[in-house]
Amino acid sequence: MADHYEVLGVSREATPDEIKKAYRRLARELHPDVNPGEEASERFKLVTHAYDVLSDAEQRRRYDMGGSDSPFGGGGGAGFGGFGDIFETFFGAGGGQRAGRPRSRAERGQDALVRVTLDLKDVVFGVHRDLEVDTAVLCETCEGSCCQPGTSPVTCDICHGSGQVQRTVRSLLGNVVTNQPCNVCQGYGTTIPYPCGTCQGQGRVRARRTVSLDIPAGVETGLRLQLPGSGEVGPAGGPNGDLYLEVTVTSHDRFSRDGDDLLATLEVSMPDAILGTRTTIESLDGPVELEVRPGVQAGDVLTIKGRGITPLRGSQRGDLRVGVQVVTPTRLDGRERALVEDLAKKMKAPAPHLSEFHQGLFSKLRDRFRNG
Repeated sequence: MADHYEVLGVSREATPDEIKKAYRRLARELHPDVNPGEEASERFKLVTHAYDVLSDAEQRRRYDMGGSDSPFGGGGGAGFGGFGDIFETFFGAGGGQRAGRPRSRAERGQDALVRVTLDLKDVVFGVHRDLEVDTAVLCETCEGSCCQPGTSPVTCDICHGSGQVQRTVRSLLGNVVTNQPCNVCQGYGTTIPYPCGTCQGQGRVRARRTVSLDIPAGVETGLRLQLPGSGEVGPAGGPNGDLYLEVTVTSHDRFSRDGDDLLATLEVSMPDAILGTRTTIESLDGPVELEVRPGVQAGDVLTIKGRGITPLRGSQRGDLRVGVQVVTPTRLDGRERALVEDLAKKMKAPAPHLSEFHQGLFSKLRDRFRNG
């Protein structure tokens, strides 16, 4: 078998670029569409096979070490590559590329994930955010064409725009003609002789851009919102991918969330618990009046309608549910103690005794929040 380096007319130390240039020169000269002679056809097959071997770093290494460059592998084993190699030999490579149709340079961009941290108040009403995103954007110099301004892609003179070339290989069935992606244009059907200097022929560049978002009310930690078409622009100006927004809600020092309701704790003095009172509390959307009825008990829940969270899918806000905690004084002066003792005598309160079992005050309060 002829030496591949001699077939291409290059030295054994030739660089990949030198090998590619030699192949392109010979392919133009020997291609059957240009030179239909039988001798030129045979040489074209030799040139193409030599380039296939020497343009692949691993195949070239094996060839330089004296290994086999058969289409089925070799290398001292059974003489066959994997099933993928056999199918490629019989039916042609191309990664799903249909025969006779060139690949498109424009591809869909990747999806992007952005994490945003919200306060509980943002969850109640929704919030607008302008986020800085590091992503791929359309190259303004070439506008996605990948070419220097004033130039354009050129039809490949090897495959004539089809993106594929025919190749005859030896197989178990004899000589088989297959379609292979053109090695010169990489299957695109065109080449770019003057790539854009800004994006290096990619049609896109990395940049920071601002994404304006209206985050709806009712979101919660771990939720992902999808913004179609707001991700990275694709190669060669291809369509944008999607942007996913992952939400984290920080804890609040006075309020917690239970579904669409807000939970809070109200400390009530013993006299106010006995006599009842009216007070103003500061909710997440401003002050609201709250009535504490006489005789309120620790663990009772007072409900303020419509002061909770707007649901993600709906408009009816949840409630603000306030659990009562009666504060027992721990320090009394002599006069105060005397008054309490006098009250206890007049009320004739029963002595402390066991009652229905509960899992502690906090469990009781939790259960009332859930079931009240």
